[in-house]
Amino acid sequence: MTVEEYSSPNNGVTCATCRANCCRLEVMLITDTGVPEKYIAIDDWGGMTMARLEDGWCAALDRTTMLCTIYDKRPWICREFEMGGYECLEERT
Repeated sequence: MTVEEYSSPNNGVTCATCRANCCRLEVMLITDTGVPEKYIAIDDWGGMTMARLEDGWCAALDRTTMLCTIYDKRPWICREFEMGGYECLEERT
């Protein structure tokens, strides 16, 4: 898919203008999408989450391109987080 296919014309949010703010949120792994084990952490309650770096960013985020390195195997919640949607816009503010 191209950047244009991912654009949200109503708010100007596109892959090219994405700040990957959602990659700083805690992501619970509630379904098996094939996330590689090196990106899985266990929280204080025994739940599986996406591993995060010391600065809070998702460990699967390529910090140079700000793109997900496991996009085809990303967690369900990441698949449901709509670019340019309400939650996205809230995180950008």
